[in-house]
Amino acid sequence: MHPDPINSFLLELLVENQWLTSIQAQEIGGSVDASLSGEPLEVALYQIVLDTLAVDETSLLELIADAEGIQYEVSPTLPTESHADLRGFLEFEAAQKYGVVPMSLSNEGITLATSYPCHYGELDTLAHMMDREVEVALVTSDTLKHLYHSLYAESMDAESTSLNEDSVSEIKDSSLENWMQSVTESSFVPGNGVLEEGDVSRYVDWAIEEAIKRRASDIHFEPMEYRFRIRCRVDGMLQQLDSPSKKLQNSILSRLKLMAHIDIAEKRLPQDGRFHLELNRKSYDFRVSTVPSTHGEGIVVRILDKERLNIGLPELGMLDDHRERFESVITEPDGIFLVTGPTGSGKSTTLYAALNFINDPAVKILTVEDPVEYHIEGINQVQVRNEVDMTFSAALRSMLRQAPNIIMVGEIRDKETADIAINASLTGHTVFSTLHTNDAPSAITRLIDMGAKPFLVSAALRAVMAQRLVRKIPEKLRVPYDIADWQIQALGPDYDFLLGRQFYHAGESHQSFHGRIGLFEMFEVDEWLGEIIYKNASLSTIRQNLRQRGFQNMRIDGVQKALKGWTSIEEVLSVTPLDDPLLVPKG
Repeated sequence: MHPDPINSFLLELLVENQWLTSIQAQEIGGSVDASLSGEPLEVALYQIVLDTLAVDETSLLELIADAEGIQYEVSPTLPTESHADLRGFLEFEAAQKYGVVPMSLSNEGITLATSYPCHYGELDTLAHMMDREVEVALVTSDTLKHLYHSLYAESMDAESTSLNEDSVSEIKDSSLENWMQSVTESSFVPGNGVLEEGDVSRYVDWAIEEAIKRRASDIHFEPMEYRFRIRCRVDGMLQQLDSPSKKLQNSILSRLKLMAHIDIAEKRLPQDGRFHLELNRKSYDFRVSTVPSTHGEGIVVRILDKERLNIGLPELGMLDDHRERFESVITEPDGIFLVTGPTGSGKSTTLYAALNFINDPAVKILTVEDPVEYHIEGINQVQVRNEVDMTFSAALRSMLRQAPNIIMVGEIRDKETADIAINASLTGHTVFSTLHTNDAPSAITRLIDMGAKPFLVSAALRAVMAQRLVRKIPEKLRVPYDIADWQIQALGPDYDFLLGRQFYHAGESHQSFHGRIGLFEMFEVDEWLGEIIYKNASLSTIRQNLRQRGFQNMRIDGVQKALKGWTSIEEVLSVTPLDDPLLVPKG
């Protein structure tokens, strides 16, 4: 049953503005029943009003636009240089089915051209799907068809090119929700690198879903000279994804930038953004980073799976005695605990696991991060914003006025941050942070090189842990073998005691890994080591002292885990630095 035509917004508007009398409105409303033939009410009414009044469509649309508080465009134009960005944001199939054409883009919004009537409920759905504020611009039916041809000429086949009045009605009667459902249900897989222009949005969706399916940590969109390469990183190793043609490069990159609320017009400077998606009833956050390169902007999308945050200390892969020492250190009432290693070595994951372990309603924990990758219930987290001078040091200073028990600083990057962290630890706070050094002993000299005073470092520092990540062999796929001579030689001259020992690899292919675990080395600053730091000793002296105190490095930790079958000896060799001969056990 159709709505009462007499209650139509259009007829009421025309009567109110004296374009029609009440009697004329009733006559037009009464004539609609005979002409509906299944099409939407407002579409039929609009056409009858145009035919009955013989008015210029421009005048009628100006009246409607003014009443609805939206803009009317007489003769809009689409700048040629922005065509790829517009097509990349809204594919042809969606635009055609819904009866809209993107006209202009901004960081936060998109302006869509459409003819009357405009279905605002579905526009809200579209705005939610695109994660953008949607503004509407009314245009005439002929103008809308012209915009379709101007923007989507390459994507329109012979049948879709002729957008006559019947096809416009079909467009208006389409449901965006049905289209979204069809996209969701379809398993879109690109083949042989051949994609159509209208597949841009769907390809981006597929790449994200495929990366998540493979348990990837990030996706790399890499413009090359003659191709557009897409890869994802799984367990630290990059894997190739089916890539689109080079001509769709700009459209795909624009789509990603718009999703991340990044300025699509800025292609000369690096930019950062983020977006959020719910996939298969799971929540994911995505960090997006762009960098200009020779053949176009490279974009990396970091996948932040919130379930990975719920990791406990056992899942880090520590041996029992190491974990006991770790738990003891992170529950100290004051002092600094540092985790070191290169980018991608799992430092943040380790600190998050530590915070989860000590998180308690009786304790106030504050963090300052760049960026805040995961949100932890019960912990106050602060985002670094350098553009407004909210640096690590500025945030750390303000944190001390919040009376926290425990502070996590994402990274100590300069003398000012190091000094504030040291002073905080000496005034009764526990401070967790990270440094970029190759091993644990180097963290001491790195702090001093930054300008921290040696006597303050010796007083504040409680422990340092360095780490790397290696791929893990599932228990069911472990295949034992005796270590080869070349592997012992690769480990170093002091590993002869491993000859004849049993190690493991992952199945026949040597590639059946799943997940990653850490390799660790850690020392605690006792009175003896503190005295050496106080005297500003050299790195070799610090290492000599650690050897005398039983310190074991990451390669030794990796060998122990390889003997247990947790990983392979090749994995250990691939991520651990060459041994200092002073730190290798004899037998």
